[in-house]
Amino acid sequence: MREETPTAINTNADKNGETTHFGYETVPKGEKAERVGQVFHSVAKRYDLMNDLISMGSHRIIKQFTVELSGVRRGQQVLDLAGGTGDFSMKFAKLVGDEGHVVLADINASMLDVGRDRLLDKGISGNVNISQVNAECLPFADNSFDCICIAYGLRNVTDKEQALRSMYRVLKPGGRALVLEFSKPVNPLLGKAYDAWSRLWPVAGKAVTGDADSYQYLVESIRMHPDQATLQEMMEEAGFADCRYHNLIGGISAIHVGFKR
Repeated sequence: MREETPTAINTNADKNGETTHFGYETVPKGEKAERVGQVFHSVAKRYDLMNDLISMGSHRIIKQFTVELSGVRRGQQVLDLAGGTGDFSMKFAKLVGDEGHVVLADINASMLDVGRDRLLDKGISGNVNISQVNAECLPFADNSFDCICIAYGLRNVTDKEQALRSMYRVLKPGGRALVLEFSKPVNPLLGKAYDAWSRLWPVAGKAVTGDADSYQYLVESIRMHPDQATLQEMMEEAGFADCRYHNLIGGISAIHVGFKR
């Protein structure tokens, strides 16, 4: 398993003093990536356990459905973007086989360390590389991947539109991009129940990881993320065609799919 760490990961450049959101807080654009990095550095070792707790295990079913929508098959090239602890890379590595290739990519080194160890523990190494990257400026050649999957990562990116354009550039013509994210419940009653449940996440985060603030950011970042229709429009503006989305658990999560012309 080869690790690739590009030398030019720009996480500090403030674009003309513009601001963005870090949860509910307004911050200079150049600060967000560093602060998000601190969040995931803090929770990396207990990240998978917390996913099971706050989703009550449903994230496993959602991820399997996402893989089925990917259409990935033997011999293909796949980018698992914001892939963190490697859940998707493990699944994609089995699908592409020895003839294919998977890149587990994330901006956060702590998450990648956990992902690398998990892959090695599963005996997966020959067809997976590790790459520390910024989604806004992917260090890959044009038309490199048959499929790109970014799961629960886009909302943490400072410039989401630029990240989508970067994904489009490195996707092969006819290739498929999948964006799995928390989204907006379509039923008001479900939305209220979900709001009440998610308010408990910082409490669970404090108990399991010793860090309530990171899970408070998680809750706030979900609230600030674009809804289903807005994200579909963003993908279309980035160039993706035949865009659509699938609501999961009543819209608590959604999978957006788009293709490169």
